[in-house]
Amino acid sequence: MAFSRVFEKARRSRDRYFTVLCRPAEADQARLGLAISKKHCRKASGRNRLKRIVRESFRHHKEALKGLDIVVMNQPAAAETGNRELFRSLETHWRRCRAPAQDKKAHKN
Repeated sequence: MAFSRVFEKARRSRDRYFTVLCRPAEADQARLGLAISKKHCRKASGRNRLKRIVRESFRHHKEALKGLDIVVMNQPAAAETGNRELFRSLETHWRRCRAPAQDKKAHKN
């Protein structure tokens, strides 16, 4: 995925754990990009945990996110937070990303 394309004209969803950028994709499938920063999570094991959580959450919501390119970036608080709270946060982000895509589909019909 070309991250720069998403960074150019993305919709942003942000909370204390993640910043999620999303943009309609050229393809029909959902694509995920991860930008998990060493600056916000010093230990490699912590960064790997965040990546696993994001990928797993994305996998569960992939069908609903069809047609979107998404980039997820971590915030400092994510490194110290439990998995359940991170999954909850991501679910909210996926819902926010999905909302405009559903509006466009409704206007086409």
